[in-house]
Amino acid sequence: MAARILLLPGDGIGPEVTGEARRVLEHVADRHGLALALEEGAIGGASIDACGEPLADAVLERARKSRAVLLGAVGGPRWDELPVDRRPEKGLLRIRKELGLFANLRPASVFPALASASTLRPEVVDGIDLLVVRELTGGLYFGEPRGTALVEGRREARNTMVYDETEIARITRVAFDAARRRRSHVTHVHKANVLEVSQLWMQVVDEVAGDYPDVELAHQLVDSCAMLLVRDPRRFDVMVTGNLFGDILSDEAAMITGSLGMLPSASLGEGGVGLYEPVHGSAPDIAGQDRANPLAAILSVAMLLEHSLDAAAAAAEVRDAVTAVLGAGHRTGDLLLEGEERPTLGCRAMGDRVLEALS
Repeated sequence: MAARILLLPGDGIGPEVTGEARRVLEHVADRHGLALALEEGAIGGASIDACGEPLADAVLERARKSRAVLLGAVGGPRWDELPVDRRPEKGLLRIRKELGLFANLRPASVFPALASASTLRPEVVDGIDLLVVRELTGGLYFGEPRGTALVEGRREARNTMVYDETEIARITRVAFDAARRRRSHVTHVHKANVLEVSQLWMQVVDEVAGDYPDVELAHQLVDSCAMLLVRDPRRFDVMVTGNLFGDILSDEAAMITGSLGMLPSASLGEGGVGLYEPVHGSAPDIAGQDRANPLAAILSVAMLLEHSLDAAAAAAEVRDAVTAVLGAGHRTGDLLLEGEERPTLGCRAMGDRVLEALS
């Protein structure tokens, strides 16, 4: 049977970059004899405009029946005045939660042709190849109680950080399994000097590490980890941490590689459905202008091929094609250095170059 892939282009530049990613996916699937059934649905602001909610039950059900979901981006200023529980981002949070996607994998590596694009010195970023494994369905973003209230005449807001040992153990195993396929080193990022939740993480991570004697483990405070990421990022292989810390550190890791427009991600769980999306946002200021960088979405296709379709060779071809295109000097506007003058490509043209490299 054909593997069902649900595309959720979303908002802003989402439809543009997802369109190029789709072309690459179809091309590679044909080359490798992969039978796919591609469908499209709405999420985020596009779904609010269509049916009044950020994720319709019918679209969620289609996602449950899919092998993988390829998502573009959600959000934009036109929906900022909506109540928090009806904003576009709630659609993304809901699909992650309902599909049980507890593990977010964000690789951050430097393409040789873009080493000078980082705000850090080339000799600092050259050779960066790290993976942030972020717990995605627990912690402050989902903990209860939460909300706002008027207490003794003062406005008060509350969020709760909660994790149990099962949640911690399963994300830790994802990190250790990934490290075994890489350089066999895991860094657990925490704040155990002040947070009881982090103290439990320390205990459980140490217990899981006992099952992986071939993988080295280090514990690192989140504040010092943030500093080390910009001072010596090559020291890291796999980082594992909770939802809040992972959200922040994965964006920091992405930026030191040169551009958010280059970073893919995968969200995986135990239900068999993977969700793949570029790290960048919806960039509404350039939406519809053919200026978006589609490479993060295309690299998300590579992760989809690898993790959901067991097509490692096809995934490698996509990554090699992106490397070749950048090596040939092709750039979208976001990849230019300050003051650099060279012709730039639009979203569609960059997709064309990747397809040419694949051919």
